[in-house]
Amino acid sequence: MKTGPEYGYSKNVDYSYEAAIAKVTEELKKEGFGVLTEIDVKETLKKKLGVDFKKYKILGACNPTLAYQALSQETGLGLFLPCNVIVYESEQGKTVVTAINPIVALSRIDNPRLEPIAKEVSIRLQRVIAAV
Repeated sequence: MKTGPEYGYSKNVDYSYEAAIAKVTEELKKEGFGVLTEIDVKETLKKKLGVDFKKYKILGACNPTLAYQALSQETGLGLFLPCNVIVYESEQGKTVVTAINPIVALSRIDNPRLEPIAKEVSIRLQRVIAAV
């Protein structure tokens, strides 16, 4: 697994775009996450702006137990939820899967009680990306 941008964990995969979405969804489930939202960026940009864009989907993943723990410590944390995972086709025709790094995302919140939760989410999302 390459680390990708500092704000995420990223990996090029040998799956097709559609197969990668199915695989990442399956791996998220194994780590206790469900996909609450799916945003098809390609379709949305075509419909709203009439422009063509590469295949690109944002999956809003949530682990209810960890979300509850985090929200119990910081009500405003909902602004950072769900944890986004993106799947897209690169310019080279490869499929890329990237998950947010919650440690970086939550570093803006001055609440040390969130650190162990962010670390747990981070570990789980890294396992998801490694398994894809």
